[in-house]
Amino acid sequence: MRAARFLPTILSMLLLGMSLLDRSALAATVELIVDTTQTIGEIDLTRYALGQGGVSEKPMIDAHIDQLARLHPRTIRLFVQEYFDLYPKSARYHWDTLDDSIEAILATGARPLLCLCFKPRVLFPKIDQDVVHPTSYKDWEKLVFELVKHCNQRRRYCIEYWEVGNEPDIGEDGGCPYRFKPEDYVAYYTHTASAILRADPKAKVGGPALAGYRSRLGDALIEHCAKGGAPLHFFSWHLYSNNPGQLRQSIKEVKAKLAKHPRLAGTETILDEWNMSLGNPVLTPAFQPAFVLETTYGFYEEGLSRAAYYHIRDFFVDPTRFSPWMSAQGTDFMAHWWNVMPQYDGLWDNQGRVRPAYYAFRLLSLIKGQKLAVSGSSADVKAFAARNGSWNHVVFWNFPSSGPGEVVEAVVRFPKGQRGQFRFIKLDASAPVNNLAVIRQGSAGELEAQPVRTKLEPYDVDWIEIGQ
Repeated sequence: MRAARFLPTILSMLLLGMSLLDRSALAATVELIVDTTQTIGEIDLTRYALGQGGVSEKPMIDAHIDQLARLHPRTIRLFVQEYFDLYPKSARYHWDTLDDSIEAILATGARPLLCLCFKPRVLFPKIDQDVVHPTSYKDWEKLVFELVKHCNQRRRYCIEYWEVGNEPDIGEDGGCPYRFKPEDYVAYYTHTASAILRADPKAKVGGPALAGYRSRLGDALIEHCAKGGAPLHFFSWHLYSNNPGQLRQSIKEVKAKLAKHPRLAGTETILDEWNMSLGNPVLTPAFQPAFVLETTYGFYEEGLSRAAYYHIRDFFVDPTRFSPWMSAQGTDFMAHWWNVMPQYDGLWDNQGRVRPAYYAFRLLSLIKGQKLAVSGSSADVKAFAARNGSWNHVVFWNFPSSGPGEVVEAVVRFPKGQRGQFRFIKLDASAPVNNLAVIRQGSAGELEAQPVRTKLEPYDVDWIEIGQ
C-alpha cells in the first residue's frame, strides 16, 4: 500500500526523464550544408606540417617515408643538433650524417626547415648551457656560412627556412645546450642570421622557437629587428596544451606584437612545436586526431603562416651522443624523458606503430585546392571542405568547446545534381587496424533525398568524398 502512494511520483519522474532525454537529443542536432556549386578561393592545409624531435643523428623517419609522402607536408622541421658533429676540429667540416637526415625529408616531398641548435666544443669548450657566445664569432659565422653553402649550393637542397636556436629561454630542459638572456640571444641571432644570408640571400631567417611565447627573449628579438638590427622573416614559438583555444590565443598575441612594427609587416608566424599537454595528455584514443583537426582549424582562421606538429616518431636516446656536449644533469634528463617516460606525441610510437593522429593529417592533406563553403557549423562541430582535382572532400568533427561534450546528430546536405559516387567514412581511433571505416557508399545522386546522417560522439571525426 505504501508503494502505491509513491507510484504517481515515480511515473512523473520517469516521464520527465524521458522528456529531458528527448529535448537533449533535439538540442544536439547540427545540419551542415556543403555548397559544391561554387568555390571561394584556394585552400591548402599542408603548410601546417610536421617536425621530428632532436634525439638522434639517425634518419629517424626513414621507415615511414612512403606514409609521410601521402600526407604531402610542405615542410618538416629538423634539429641540427651537436650529435651531427658538423665541426669536429677547427676548419674541418663534417656534413655526411646531416645530409642523410635532410635527404630522408626530401624523399617525402617536403622541404626541410632547419633549426640550428648545435654547439661545437671547438668554439664552446666549456659544457655550460649559460655559456652562449662562441670563443670566436668570426669562426662561428664561417661555420654557419659553410653549412648553408653546402646545403643550398653544393647539394642543392633548396632549404628556405633557417631557425636560430630551439627553446633558448629554457636551455637543456628543452633538449638543447643554450640558455640565453634576451640581450645575449639578440647578439647571437644577429651574427647567425648575417652568416646565413651571406651564403644565401634568398634564405628566410627567424626564431627564436620559444618554449614560452610570452618570454622577454621574444620581445627583445622583435624590438631589435623592428629597429633594423637584423632581418626577421619569421617568428617561431612552441605550445603544448589540451585546449586548442590556448594555441589560437598565442597566435593572436604574437601577431599583435608584430603588428606594432611596420618593418615587420611581412614577418611570418610559425608555431613549430605543438601537441597535447606534455604533463597531462588526454589518453582517450579519439582525442588526439580530433585535437589535430580542431587546432588546425584555429591555425587557419587566425592566419598562422606555418606549423610543425611535434612530432613524427617517438625515438630512444643514446646518452653517449649527448654527454660530450650536454651537462650530466641534462643528459640524464634526456635519457629519462625519452627512454623511460611513456611517450604520446609521435605519429608513430617507439615500436613504429601508427597512432590515429596520422589519419587526421591524412584527411587534412585532402583539403587542398578550391575551398568549398560549409554552413551550419557549431561551437563543437566544425568542417573543412575542398575540391581537390575531380573529388570533393568534406572533413567534419565534434570537439567539445567545454566540458565532456555531448553526442550530436549531424546531417550533411549537398546541392541537388551531384554526380559520380560518394563514400562516407569514419575515423575509428580505437580500431587495431582499418582505422578509416567505410560506413556508406553509393551514387552521389541519392544524397539529395537521403543526406548523410550520423551520430557524432565527442571527438568523432568523419569524412565524405564525392567524385568519379
